[in-house]
Amino acid sequence: MFGIFKRNKKEEIEEVVQEETIVKQDSKDLVEPKEEVQTPVVEEKKSIFAKAFSKTFENFKSVVPKKQEKIDFETIEEMLIESDIEYEIIEKAMDGLPEQIKRSELRHRLVMLFEHAPEVDTSNIPKPFVELVIGVNGAGKTTTIAKLATMYKSNGSTVLLGAGDTFRAAAIEQLSIWADKIGVPIVKTKQGHDSSAVAFDAISSAVAKDIDHVIIDTAGRLQTQVNLNKELEKIVKVCNKAKEGAPHQKLMILDGTQGSTAVAQAKAFHDIVGIDGIIVTKLDGTAKGGALFSISNQLELPIFYIGVGEKAEDLISFSPDEFVDGILDTIYI
Repeated sequence: MFGIFKRNKKEEIEEVVQEETIVKQDSKDLVEPKEEVQTPVVEEKKSIFAKAFSKTFENFKSVVPKKQEKIDFETIEEMLIESDIEYEIIEKAMDGLPEQIKRSELRHRLVMLFEHAPEVDTSNIPKPFVELVIGVNGAGKTTTIAKLATMYKSNGSTVLLGAGDTFRAAAIEQLSIWADKIGVPIVKTKQGHDSSAVAFDAISSAVAKDIDHVIIDTAGRLQTQVNLNKELEKIVKVCNKAKEGAPHQKLMILDGTQGSTAVAQAKAFHDIVGIDGIIVTKLDGTAKGGALFSISNQLELPIFYIGVGEKAEDLISFSPDEFVDGILDTIYI
């Protein structure tokens, strides 16, 4: 009888063990689908920003091909130089760091390079909100204006464009084509006419029609020309006559493929009219994204948006944290 009892107990124990194994296996099976659902969402959030800086991030990866927990000082320095950050900015970021640098240490220093840029309060903007768009020819001003207008429209705002680059017939024509394409009104004149008059008429029209945003293009000849300097100063004064306080933002468009050269351009325009913020274009086509550190730090200006393509929707908000994390994700474990 005792032998039978022992055999039954053994069988019971085996059954319990089997049940526990099944329960554990079932629990494991239940957990795994949750991870599969969450992962694509996280990756999707990163994908747009990673695409914008893909060549820059690949450039960092070429210097540090294998991810590490700590990276030596000289390698980090070389990596930052390769990305077209000005050396005095690199020295500022690297000063006092140890020979072997952890992710958290480097992240803190790189994010700090953007902290000099002032915060911009957009909670109580005037109507119409007037933006003057400035930049050299070829930087992507016309396309960026169309992207801004598209973004405002998608947020439910009304937009009016002003074709203020009256020195180039092509500039007026290109902006007119974009206005038709995205469905917004435009105020324009013939080539050679007074650009400040276009700005005045655009703002006056927006006031009369209760329009939310006015975006005014400007001439983009080289900033060393005295006539351009005077013209920009005149437009700023005329905007203020059309509506007190206008232009409310003076936006500088910089070609991201120009690297540190873009910093010199921004400084020159900033000295003329006082730039309020930066939009950097063509970053999807360059490995020189490190120039963003120099642009923001040296000018102490915020980078509002980055252009990542030719479509009207290819404009995304710039985040220093996401930018720095994207860099570090390529080189650190």
